[in-house]
Amino acid sequence: MDYPNEEWQRKGATLSDKTARQELGLTQDEIHDALNAGTLQYRQAAMHANPRQRLLRREAEALARARHGDRYVSEQQARAELKHVNREIRRLRAELAALEERRAKLDSDLGTRTAWHLPARRRPAADAPARSKKFFESFRPKKPAHL
Repeated sequence: MDYPNEEWQRKGATLSDKTARQELGLTQDEIHDALNAGTLQYRQAAMHANPRQRLLRREAEALARARHGDRYVSEQQARAELKHVNREIRRLRAELAALEERRAKLDSDLGTRTAWHLPARRRPAADAPARSKKFFESFRPKKPAHL
């Protein structure tokens, strides 16, 4: 059983008149003409005490496609998605910079270097001569004679 308000409550199914102007390239006059003609359903809403009309996304997209064509609407939606992606990338870069700064501070507070700072261990080649225990002991510091 379908409820009449189900579409209005579903996430992403509605958009404001301002978002319709930005994402779909509609003008305020086109939106008001469609509202007056009854081709767009709307509900009154307010964001920070500013009145807005909530529109059904499918109807707003259909209006934009009828007025401007499929290609124009697809380009507008791609541009809007690109803006969102670029904004998210900028946010993540700022967050990464803050985390790297925090990591550097923690490293300096500890006075040590973490494992990712150290060079990778080199493995001996397969044909390299085997090293004896005596060879490695030659690099150890010598104990003082008086101990």
